Amino acid sequence: MLSTFEDHIMTSFPHLKGKKLLLATSGGIDSMVLVHLLLKLNSKVGIAHCNFKLRGNESDADENFVKQFAKENQIPFHTISFQTEKYATENKLSIQLAARKLRYDWFNEVLEKENYDYLLTAHHLDDQVETFLINFTRGTGLEGLTGIPSQNGKIIRPLLPFSREEIENYTKENQISWREDSSNASDKYLRNKMRHAIIPILKELNPSFLASFQKTLNHLNETNNLSEDASKMVYEKVVEEFDDKIEINIQQLLQFNNYKSYLYQWLKEYGFTSWEDIFDLVSAQSGKQVFSETHVVLKDREKLIVFSQSKNEELQEYFINEKVKTLKVPLNISLCKVDNISNTTNNIIFVDEDKIQFPLVVRKKQEGDIFQPSGMEGKKKLSKYFKDEKYSLIDKEKQWILASNNTIVWIIGKRADQRFLANETTQNIIKIEIIE
Repeated sequence: MLSTFEDHIMTSFPHLKGKKLLLATSGGIDSMVLVHLLLKLNSKVGIAHCNFKLRGNESDADENFVKQFAKENQIPFHTISFQTEKYATENKLSIQLAARKLRYDWFNEVLEKENYDYLLTAHHLDDQVETFLINFTRGTGLEGLTGIPSQNGKIIRPLLPFSREEIENYTKENQISWREDSSNASDKYLRNKMRHAIIPILKELNPSFLASFQKTLNHLNETNNLSEDASKMVYEKVVEEFDDKIEINIQQLLQFNNYKSYLYQWLKEYGFTSWEDIFDLVSAQSGKQVFSETHVVLKDREKLIVFSQSKNEELQEYFINEKVKTLKVPLNISLCKVDNISNTTNNIIFVDEDKIQFPLVVRKKQEGDIFQPSGMEGKKKLSKYFKDEKYSLIDKEKQWILASNNTIVWIIGKRADQRFLANETTQNIIKIEIIE
């Protein structure tokens, strides 16, 4: 196994050579074999052990075993104890999820603090089978059937091609000591049920089951890669990106029969779970929305618009007083007295100082807002202006207004109110400008 493992490292992870590696080591058979293999390759390693305090004295004995091994082999040793059950209860998590979050959060801290380059874990081929079957029984897409990734950022799993049987044989051949976790014998957890009841039957039905499974997993990963490539190509045709949102063209999206799959691929990273509601947005009336904890998908005419949830920005007001005529947030605005009116642009207007009242206010739209668009004699509701200018619902929420005594002076960057604009007879002219 050692020579095969060495070839695997050289072929799949050549970037590990000479790097400082942190090994997640429980003291069980898998992690102890991983430590031995890397020591045989003269790798620069440290050991990280988590005591989850779930098995009383047995948990402490595991910690002491790993600590003693590290000491005998002069390996840097890092350990931590968790009140896992308490953490799980407080955060409404299962014990397994709580333990996973606790350990990986801590692993990342050790990586950064001690300047390790990578974290290595001892997941192996049988773990792949268990994960596949668990996801399969719960219901999953293609991505859930592609197994545990061999590398995810700084986390590397170099034992994935090796079976539990190969690992056990290696311990016997090399007389490696390890600790048995008594909880592995219990069928309390679904993973153990798969390990003890289902997988042995599959191996009995097909003695080459693990080799066949590995081939199937490779095919699934290749198919998943094709799916991701197709998703990227369609994304470039259908989606337009902005600094604070993305817009999905519905008509172009519907040219693809499997448009739901593309929506799932594009939006899963935003934390959405109500997928049928999102799919229904395609044919829903304009204005319907679906929320995740952090983002919103909005149906706006012929588009689906994805943006982050605002932080009560619509309730905020920003004031410009008469002495300090500048504003930095939410927009960089300056006011200054000038003698003449020069060219007006979207970002510059000239107003009559005698017609405005300080402090000026920068705010969002309000119910009943009315203004007199520059160049027009009559007044118009702000809502009608937005409709005429084909503002999306997001654009309406984002638009800032400059007001004097709660009367609109400027739809900032768009249209000024005629009543406040300076002209050739104005005595006191103020230039208001957005500084890019």
